[in-house]
Amino acid sequence: MEPLSPVLALEQTSQVLGKEPIVPFAILLVILLVVPILFERLRLPGIVGLVLAGLILGPSGWNLFHTESPMIGLLSEIGLVYLMFVAGLEVDLKLWRRQRKRAFGFGCFSFTVPLLMGTVLGRFLNLDWNTSVLLGSLFASHTLLAYPIINRLGVISNQAVTVAIGATVLTDIGALLVLAICVSASQITVLNLSQLFSLLGWLIIYSVAILLGFDWAGKEFFRRSGDDEGNKFLFVLLTVFLATVVAQFIDIEKILGAFLAGLAVNEAVGEGPVKEKIVFVGSVLFIPIFFINLGLLIDLPNLINNLFTLKLTFLIVFGLIASKFIAAWLAKFFYGYSWQEMLTMWSLSIPQVGTTLAATFVGYKAGLLSPAVLTSVIVLMLVTATLGPLLTSRTSVALTTGAVTEPVTSKLPEQQREEIHKSDFTIVVPIYNPHTQPYLIEMAALLASQAQGRIIPLAIASAAAHMDAPQLESSLQRSERLLTKATTQSQVLGVEASPLLRIDDAFAPGISRAAREQKANLIVMGWGKRTGLRARLFGNVIDNVLWSSHCPVAVTRLVESPKKIQRILVPLENLITPTLQPVQFAQMLAEANQAQVTVLNVCDRHTSSSKIASRRSQLALLVSTLALPNSPEIQIIAHENVAQAILQAARLYDLVVLPFNRNRTSPGGLALSDVTTQLASYITCSIVMLGEPQRVQTSTVTTGFSNPTATV
Repeated sequence: MEPLSPVLALEQTSQVLGKEPIVPFAILLVILLVVPILFERLRLPGIVGLVLAGLILGPSGWNLFHTESPMIGLLSEIGLVYLMFVAGLEVDLKLWRRQRKRAFGFGCFSFTVPLLMGTVLGRFLNLDWNTSVLLGSLFASHTLLAYPIINRLGVISNQAVTVAIGATVLTDIGALLVLAICVSASQITVLNLSQLFSLLGWLIIYSVAILLGFDWAGKEFFRRSGDDEGNKFLFVLLTVFLATVVAQFIDIEKILGAFLAGLAVNEAVGEGPVKEKIVFVGSVLFIPIFFINLGLLIDLPNLINNLFTLKLTFLIVFGLIASKFIAAWLAKFFYGYSWQEMLTMWSLSIPQVGTTLAATFVGYKAGLLSPAVLTSVIVLMLVTATLGPLLTSRTSVALTTGAVTEPVTSKLPEQQREEIHKSDFTIVVPIYNPHTQPYLIEMAALLASQAQGRIIPLAIASAAAHMDAPQLESSLQRSERLLTKATTQSQVLGVEASPLLRIDDAFAPGISRAAREQKANLIVMGWGKRTGLRARLFGNVIDNVLWSSHCPVAVTRLVESPKKIQRILVPLENLITPTLQPVQFAQMLAEANQAQVTVLNVCDRHTSSSKIASRRSQLALLVSTLALPNSPEIQIIAHENVAQAILQAARLYDLVVLPFNRNRTSPGGLALSDVTTQLASYITCSIVMLGEPQRVQTSTVTTGFSNPTATV
């Protein structure tokens, strides 16, 4: 018997696997796990890999998945709704309000110019008016795919960047409204003026009802439900699907309802564990499957062999990039932005992911967009999702120059030292693991002795239904033993200790509540495992404390006694005042140990020597605003990879102090890696990851350490 050719073998394999519905789902899970990781290692967006995976496994490739599959169709439909809901949920309404006039202006430019460009392009390609306007609306929106980059560089406070972020609200709503009108108009044989006004009237009534009604209902429900995160999570899911059901009843496109629902509950949900869970569920399962389904729809042979499709793809990509450039130039002309700011606004508005793909998919399903247009827009997404963040990473770096904000404090060092004697510097130290407890107490004692404060060793006993339950009694006895050891160690170290035993339902809320009740200035915790499905879905204790804490949280991984620390490294990437808390923390510890602090900044390896000298001067000026008794050493390294540069430098130090950043998702809904966590897995010396409370991260006012010898 002759062996089968590779092509026939693949076809037979796909037919056999296709008969088992559980097999495609298992393959989907493998793709969702592996592909985004591989593409992020290649410094490409994970969504690009998901679309390409759909292309390879779809009709244009292996033909394992089919577009008519009920399972993929259902999951993709949920992913489409979830994608638009998350897009609305991730909109930063505070930034919109802060620069609403200019954000509205740039939003008008960024919406109108691409809309006109796309409409003209559609008419040039002999498309009807309805389809041409819809094509123009696909150009109008943009996805802030590069948000993590500008957040990491610390340039969000730049007015041009804030305006570009705020404009997303207008462009997305405008694009979805045009989509709803075009789809509804396509279902009417003859569209007259009265029908158009009736359609617009229903759209306005529906939008106002969702935005105002769900906003009120969300705030009331969240206020009354207390700390029950499960009910909050279910309520938010109910709002999005209720909005989509109502939209379908009145013949309005459901993705508009999903986006408006996200906007409506935006402030009620806020930044917290509930939002983290909502975004996680979508970004891990439903939204990626939607992108895989888009890859299944790509007609690769038609794209390669059809000259019209190639021409259409080129015109769409060029038209989008050119129209967004014109919109950014208009903003520069009217608002007086610099060329660097204009280029950053342009690069931020280039990526077309969430709203664009959702609207394209809906237009394709409604029969308004041909398969050639669908394929061209998916190619547009692949190009812009790669090009946009790449340009942003290069253009926004220059915005960090001159980003030094107001000094952390206007008080003199002498006045600050007088205040510390009048204040009660308090450090809460949650203890649970007897093996890491000695180093934690020692670290807290060094900081407290420097600030002439006290430490509060805190033990949490898990509550039970009955206060006389044996497991509760056992937990209380264990906690009391840990507190006794902590108190004894504190006395040996010469620091006042006030042990606290608390009975609470969960560790994280117990720590946050106790710290608030004790008016703590700092929480010192041990480093816990942040990987695994449970930690990603529900968050670990550290994550939840960071979300809810009112004060800074120092997460430590100590490999030796803190007393032995003599050289401390503090990497800083964005040169702005709010990033100085790690420097202040490091200096506070250094003074207790007579150690030396080095502040490290990594710049691009092509940076000229004059610019390196300028950055060194800027960083020295920034650090000087802290009025530190002993100035840290300033070090600038030119390197192509920030993480590698930090790892190489860390080999010479006893402790590295890093900012602790929460996992953030882009409005496209796909989770982005936590660089700090990745560094922590490779650094061999001791680490302190300093996490700031949410109000500090989103505020322009620094409320952390005022100086190494003053209150936190």
